[in-house]
Amino acid sequence: MPEGPSIVLLKEAAAIFTGKKVLSVTGNSKQDIGRAAGRKIIAFKSWGKHFLICFKDFTIRVHFMLFGSYRINEERDMKRRMALTFTNGTFNFYACSVKIIDEPLDEVYDWSTDIMSPQWDAAKALKKLKAKPNMLAADAILDQNIFSGAGNIFKNEVLFRIRIHPLSRIGSLPQRNLKQLVSEVHTYAFEFMEWKRNYVLKKHWLAHTKIICPRCHIPFIKEHLGKTNRRSFFCNNCQVLYD
Repeated sequence: MPEGPSIVLLKEAAAIFTGKKVLSVTGNSKQDIGRAAGRKIIAFKSWGKHFLICFKDFTIRVHFMLFGSYRINEERDMKRRMALTFTNGTFNFYACSVKIIDEPLDEVYDWSTDIMSPQWDAAKALKKLKAKPNMLAADAILDQNIFSGAGNIFKNEVLFRIRIHPLSRIGSLPQRNLKQLVSEVHTYAFEFMEWKRNYVLKKHWLAHTKIICPRCHIPFIKEHLGKTNRRSFFCNNCQVLYD
């Protein structure tokens, strides 16, 4: 599943179609995507893991789920969920969720929760964390109502960086650790984006999918933890359990 930084990079790549008229729309989406035919794209936006194709009076929201993908001026050997054709190319989407949004986006999305947005509000994220004292750190970073755009890579890398065990309870974390968690999620988002842009993201992973802790030189623990049951990679020695 693409995380927030990857969606921002997609938004940059899609900019070649901004202001262009959609010549045709095809695909097996059950949504009324045909509405886009003959209409001009006014902007591409993102919120967390949502990619937003904006027209004058409606928006097409694309969520790539676990296995979704896209191709610009290329095709995959599989059925397209949606394909938009322009004079300067084709935008193809596969195995994703497509939804039409008729409401103004400001009524649908809280931009201050998007970790990549200029409107990101760290104080609001901290307040939301404090309101969920029983939540596990492993689940907190994946909560899209707090950290829109953060995913499983974020969870493993950020918790390792700040030396917090994924089974720690949010309510047990000292104030300085809570602030550090919020700050590090935001910082990591932009590092992730630059590494992804330069095709070196995996080279910078310290914990995610790793076998040995680079600090303690002992085996990482790999478990599926929390309500999300996503893969966690952590060190029982240097990551403190606050319970």
